[in-house]
Amino acid sequence: MSLKKDKQKILGEVFDDDRVKSFLNYQAPAGVSPDYHLLEKAYRGMNIDNFKTFLTFFKAAGHNLNATNQDGMTLMQVVSEHGHGEEYRAALKDAGATDSRVA
Repeated sequence: MSLKKDKQKILGEVFDDDRVKSFLNYQAPAGVSPDYHLLEKAYRGMNIDNFKTFLTFFKAAGHNLNATNQDGMTLMQVVSEHGHGEEYRAALKDAGATDSRVA
């Protein structure tokens, strides 16, 4: 992945709780499940420790861990297909997500 010269990739950044909670404020594009969008943004933007913290806040706010994308897949199913997704899949499962497909 190449980045613009003025951009730096930050690896292993740890967010405080307020930064983690800020991911609950993202607005989903039209036609996208708001809960799925929040989960995906957190997955793509957080290391595993931040993601686990996010899942706690996500559940406490009453969001759905089994929300699906436009293809009917949960985030757990999507990350299961990613080579680096096993820790995230385990975190989702520990938080109460399931890997059954919604018909």
